[in-house]
Amino acid sequence: MQTVVDLTRCQGYAQCVFLAPEVFELHGEEGLLYATAVPDDQVEHVRQAAAACPVQAIILGEGVSAGAR
Repeated sequence: MQTVVDLTRCQGYAQCVFLAPEVFELHGEEGLLYATAVPDDQVEHVRQAAAACPVQAIILGEGVSAGAR
C-alpha cells in the first residue's frame, strides 16, 4: 500500500502520528514526515490514521501519487 499526504490540507493535528507512529512523524511543530510505502504490519494503523484525519489529508491506495487530489 502507498500513502500520500496532501500537505496543503494537513493542519498538523497529528492524529496520524498517534495512530501510526512508525509511518508518520512530526518534524518540528507542524512539519509532517511520512513513509510513502506502508509496511505490511502497519497497514491497519495507517487506515485508522486516514480515517481519523480531521481534514482528510491522507490518501491511501496502490500506486497513488502526490498529484492524486
